[in-house]
Amino acid sequence: MTDIQSIPLTRIDGTPATLDDYDGKVLLIVNVASKCGLTPQYEGLEALYRAKHEQGFEVLGFPANNFKGQEPGTEEEIASFCSLTYDVTFPMFSKISVKGEDAHPLYRALTAAQPEAKGAEAFRKRMIDSGQGPEQPADVLWNFEKFLVSRDGKVVGRYSPNMPVSDPVIAQDIDRALAD
Repeated sequence: MTDIQSIPLTRIDGTPATLDDYDGKVLLIVNVASKCGLTPQYEGLEALYRAKHEQGFEVLGFPANNFKGQEPGTEEEIASFCSLTYDVTFPMFSKISVKGEDAHPLYRALTAAQPEAKGAEAFRKRMIDSGQGPEQPADVLWNFEKFLVSRDGKVVGRYSPNMPVSDPVIAQDIDRALAD
């Protein structure tokens, strides 16, 4: 078990969890939001989850309200939105902070392990030009940033919020991780 796997988490239904619950699986960890221009990515995340789940793949959704209040709801409201709007069946967790002083330990570990997101140069520039950050170079840029964790619990990839999971870079990295 790696350090990242032992970090205490809470599922959206309030039950305790850790990434160790997914030991031996490839994980795509995503900070999500219900009222974001990128929210339609739920559709691609769910399709990918359904297509690759039998191969040992999990998508883990972590609602976060760090960016312009785009995840204002309660756990119950978020779960209902995800289920009714996008038929989300992948595991969802309680709302957390993904950056700043109150960042959840999971996101502190993820950003420390992978300080730069692939494909984020233009997105990062747009954020800086608009005065929206990031405060620290390794900070999560926005909703729907993605982290790929290998079967042995190592963070092996990080991807820009605006990169859909159908992007060839992400798809190839996931397939490579599943093959290991």
